[in-house]
Amino acid sequence: MTKLEITIDVIVHATENLAKFFESFNEMFELEEKEFLVSNVIGHFENPIVVLKAKVTKKPAREFLDKFLKILSEEQKSEIKKEIEERTENSTLHIRFDKQEFIQGRISFKEKEAIRLKIHTPIYNKNDTVKVFSEIFEDLT
Repeated sequence: MTKLEITIDVIVHATENLAKFFESFNEMFELEEKEFLVSNVIGHFENPIVVLKAKVTKKPAREFLDKFLKILSEEQKSEIKKEIEERTENSTLHIRFDKQEFIQGRISFKEKEAIRLKIHTPIYNKNDTVKVFSEIFEDLT
């Protein structure tokens, strides 16, 4: 079984409802609010920002990824598989998805103002990156 570690990063602006993010993480992935590190920071224009960060490891990481992949359409899964090499850096696969779609219960890929998902597994030979992540996705779906 491949070692997995998943990191979730979300920047929540003052105009967004923090509770809705926690609700969606709980409903879609069974991640509870207590699993997030919550940091209150001040933005560039002195606006309050909340930064959410969660790290999921071992069996819960596999369960999270399994749920994530079940939500995705076949087209979305195919897109990730095709882009594994471009989305991977230092054994970490980067996926970004839309915050507003997420709180509506959907996953839609988006690069800016997005929820950042980092899926890490040890890959010792860079040439094996596509193969290793493809196998992880196949094992889970």
